[in-house]
Amino acid sequence: MKVFTPEQKRRRWLILGVVAVSYVLSFFQRFAPAGIAQDLASSFQTSAASLGVLAATYFYVYTVMQIPTGILADTLGPRRILALGAIVGGLGSFLFGLAPTLDLALVGRTLIGLGVSVTFIAMLKLVAVWFEEDRFATMVGICMLIGNLGSVLAGAPLSALAQASGWRGVFIGAGALSLVLGTLCWLIVRDSPEASAGTPRPKFDRTVVISGLVSVIRNRDTWPAALVNTGMSGSFFTFAGLWATPYLMQVHGMARAVAATHLSLWFGGFAVGCFFIGTLSDRLGRRRPVLISVSHVYGAIWLVLLSCVTMPLAVSYALFALLGLTTAGFSLSWACSKEVNPPLLSGMSTSVANMGGFLAAALLQPLVGWVMDLGWQGEMVGGARVYDVATWRNGIAVVALCALCGAASCWWIRETRCRNIWKSS
Repeated sequence: MKVFTPEQKRRRWLILGVVAVSYVLSFFQRFAPAGIAQDLASSFQTSAASLGVLAATYFYVYTVMQIPTGILADTLGPRRILALGAIVGGLGSFLFGLAPTLDLALVGRTLIGLGVSVTFIAMLKLVAVWFEEDRFATMVGICMLIGNLGSVLAGAPLSALAQASGWRGVFIGAGALSLVLGTLCWLIVRDSPEASAGTPRPKFDRTVVISGLVSVIRNRDTWPAALVNTGMSGSFFTFAGLWATPYLMQVHGMARAVAATHLSLWFGGFAVGCFFIGTLSDRLGRRRPVLISVSHVYGAIWLVLLSCVTMPLAVSYALFALLGLTTAGFSLSWACSKEVNPPLLSGMSTSVANMGGFLAAALLQPLVGWVMDLGWQGEMVGGARVYDVATWRNGIAVVALCALCGAASCWWIRETRCRNIWKSS
């Protein structure tokens, strides 16, 4: 069991606070296209497939960067990559907000994805080294609760702000905030308790980086966690990150503000769920049964969305809040992966588990758009394409299948009892 001094305990909350705010911005950038999808379609006169590519660009870069980020977190340290990532993400946000064409917007979105891709894995690494092992899921849940304020802001608040002042100014402001947070990360964050005390950080033997990564990938217990993350977070990022608001407006005839409120309830439920599920798992001392239960409710809700059935507004609100709570189940996948691999490789093990969801979103967002474009009947409103219910059902079927595969993968998760079992595996 790790033992921390009173000074280290005070310092870790300050560090975590700065990184959590950076994570808020990361989440905002991830889901912002959903809140302004209609504005983007009108501004760039684009199809659903092209809009899917624009939103998915973030996920392409994020996916590619997951394993390199895990390696950098274990070697270079979280402080340096957080500061550099904030600068790159800030510049990308400026470019996205000022882009006159779709091509330049794609470049800006790519830089945003590159910059914020380091935030989460760096945060997990800091939690792993600055907090006790049996509090890992709880602390990650707290970080997710705070970080999801960004996704809530990307729902109804962003939609309202974009209506009032235009979407471009929002991203210019986000770019400025990113630069400020990068400066704070450099000044406040320290890679480990030893580094904060002035002790030189132990050198990570770079000759074992590849062998360490190979050991994580070859570990059969790593992959169920990665598949759970792929299915559950992949479906979440794909739909909530772009298609949810247009779906609610076009299929259920909701006003934009009402649809955006549904999205905020999803994000808000997810934020609360991350804290509740992580804490529940730690207190029960179990990962697998909690994950199985939550993921199967999540899969059942996707079947309801696939049916496109009309519901009273109160029921619809409640369903999206419950969807958010159950979506949070995939947050246990990071603990499940970390606890079956060497502690020194916590950055790599969590990054491998985290990669699948972003890869799924990168592939599914344009795929859903392509499937829907196949059924488009030529109707347009305000420069944006409008799709009928049958076409939406085809698009949602792709996402629902991903969600159900994630739920099924939970049955192969190895129970760790909330402790690292690598030596005995």
